[in-house]
Amino acid sequence: MIAVQNIHKRFGDIVAVDDVSFDIPTGQVFGLLGPNGAGKTTTISMMVGLLKPDRGTISIDGGGSPSSPEVRKKIGNAPQSLAIYEELTAEENLLFFARLYGLSGKGLKDRVAWALELSGLTERKGGRTGTFSGGMQRRLNMACALVHDPALLLLDEPTVGVDPQSRNLIFDKIEQLKQEGRTMVYTTHYMEEAQRLCDRVAIIDHGKILDIDSVENLISRHGGKALVNVEFARTPDPRIKLPAELEGTKLRFETLSPIEDVAALSNQGLEFQKLHVDQPDLESVFLNLTGRRLRD
Repeated sequence: MIAVQNIHKRFGDIVAVDDVSFDIPTGQVFGLLGPNGAGKTTTISMMVGLLKPDRGTISIDGGGSPSSPEVRKKIGNAPQSLAIYEELTAEENLLFFARLYGLSGKGLKDRVAWALELSGLTERKGGRTGTFSGGMQRRLNMACALVHDPALLLLDEPTVGVDPQSRNLIFDKIEQLKQEGRTMVYTTHYMEEAQRLCDRVAIIDHGKILDIDSVENLISRHGGKALVNVEFARTPDPRIKLPAELEGTKLRFETLSPIEDVAALSNQGLEFQKLHVDQPDLESVFLNLTGRRLRD
């Protein structure tokens, strides 16, 4: 579906994207994650044809570069900055964007009805979008990107500033689209979203791809150790060897094998009053690869 090969983009002395390559097969949800200024937006802008790479190539659905109008028809883009008209109703926004892609007649009517249903806005189709909540506007933003039935959907921070109900509906609809075989590129600062929704994830920083793989494989390579917190029912016998220094009846230690280490404690006759294991996740991967320094 998407082939990005060795793309490079410079703005003056700043290299925004530096020799980035990845492929996204049809039907996959691909996460593009990185700190502020990492190169995500520039990469997305080149993928939708807003910017042209200084070198390298991008091919969409075997049809060539997104700079081609025919190829751009296959792309739906829901940007972080809302691309809806607040003075228009939800239905009028959808009609406007659908007509830009040449829809008319019954096909136009059917796609607008589908998009309203997808976004949960059928009953509010006549409402002016300037009066909508942030969650409703985000849902409409995504619906406008989908109304022309594109082969590829790009979602840039689709849940920023939304209420929990809208966030849950957006997740449900993305999973529905995934089951239908839609190809999607998903950018977010919420690691739990990417971990839930994405088949593969690329971590980008300083314009370079640091690693690409499934979430499970990224966690295995870069997640680091699990954190085990134990509170024993009584103070352990001092002759028992523990993996860390005991604080009263509490024990806290890091390990690559939490199940085995907890079992080893239990096998020595120790009784747990409380046990909690924090497993590494995608956020651990992100911080271990990109660092913990603030990016303002």
